[in-house]
Amino acid sequence: MSNLFGALGISASGMTAERLRMDVTSDNLANADSTKGPNGQPYQRQEVVLQSGGQSFSDALGNAQAGVQVAGIVNDPTPGQQVYDPGNPDANAQGYVTMPNVNTVTEMTDLITESRSYEANTQAMTTAKELYLKTLDLLH
Repeated sequence: MSNLFGALGISASGMTAERLRMDVTSDNLANADSTKGPNGQPYQRQEVVLQSGGQSFSDALGNAQAGVQVAGIVNDPTPGQQVYDPGNPDANAQGYVTMPNVNTVTEMTDLITESRSYEANTQAMTTAKELYLKTLDLLH
């Protein structure tokens, strides 16, 4: 019976992972112009690292409960762009401000991808639920 409901678990893990990815992307967008964070440095873009619930591809195929797991949230090491803005309080002696390494076009593209992945997992869960209900109807 655990294999029968494995699709629900896999879809749920995918939805959870995509929701976290959307949250992190939203944080990136919200801080796209934050030149000074709590640590005194410009905001640094973050990314969610995902991994399979199984150890290998064959494990994932054989284990219906494998799903997706969040391995962690990491900082993107790409340096921020230097922008000439001598009136900015965060400008250096030469008048340049180090901006966060966030590209709003990339973040919006990621947000669309994450949203579509979430929707696909929702649809997979709905389809699995409908199949289970039809199976139960056949058994009665």
